[in-house]
Amino acid sequence: MNTVKIVLLMVFLTVLVVGVGGAIGGRQGAVMALVLAGVMNFVTYFWSDKMVLAMYRAKEATEAEAPVLYEVVRSITTKAGVPMPKIAIIPQDAPNAFATGRDPQHAVVAATEGILRLVSRDELEGVLAHEIGHVINRDVLLGAITATLAGAISMLARFALWGGVGRRDDREGGSNPIIAIAALILAPIAAFIVQMMISRQKEYRADETGARLSGRPLSLASALKKLDAASHQIPMDGPPATAHLFIVNPFWGGLATLFSTHPPTEKRVARLEEMAYGRTTPR
Repeated sequence: MNTVKIVLLMVFLTVLVVGVGGAIGGRQGAVMALVLAGVMNFVTYFWSDKMVLAMYRAKEATEAEAPVLYEVVRSITTKAGVPMPKIAIIPQDAPNAFATGRDPQHAVVAATEGILRLVSRDELEGVLAHEIGHVINRDVLLGAITATLAGAISMLARFALWGGVGRRDDREGGSNPIIAIAALILAPIAAFIVQMMISRQKEYRADETGARLSGRPLSLASALKKLDAASHQIPMDGPPATAHLFIVNPFWGGLATLFSTHPPTEKRVARLEEMAYGRTTPR
């Protein structure tokens, strides 16, 4: 299903880019936009993970620099039977973490400096097992592509505004200000809706996978509560289009709250507690 979603997202981006190109430059603009969409899809597929890491100035850490992270991740990946991912540190106080990469052979687990100070070792193991769960479930490429495409949608909205304002409709298909302003308003909303549709169920799956890998569903539940509370107090510095990558939503206020990319933390905690106490989680 993730492969199908990736294809649909790329088709969506292509149609959107061509539509904006046509609105701004008529037939010639649509052709140029089609070429641009092809390049964007290629770059997004192979380098979306690096683009996301660059957004947060995440730096790959050696084992000497992050011994606890390496020890915990190595234990989890050995148990899961997947390759050891690269480890990256995000230089921010906001406590959070995410996984990215093209596949399990090219995965990266990134953690902020803040999360290393906030959670206990058992809670950290639960968080990192959740992120390895995304790798096992093949969510990482989908998440990285969604982040870059959502950012591209917002960028296209700005292009539509500046390309459309002050121009007139003509017989050659030029754009008009109404189209440009509509794109400016609707495109960011579309980006958040795309994130919301893709993200919620995969968080439940990663919680379940991570809890089974770590054997500590209550530690993961405790970590989620801490991270959720801290996210309201210590804002993450970054583009809201990447919210769905993180284990809890790092952005609050405005559209980021209206179009939440994660299930409610209370429901995630309840499911983990049901796992811990041996009750069946309702689907």
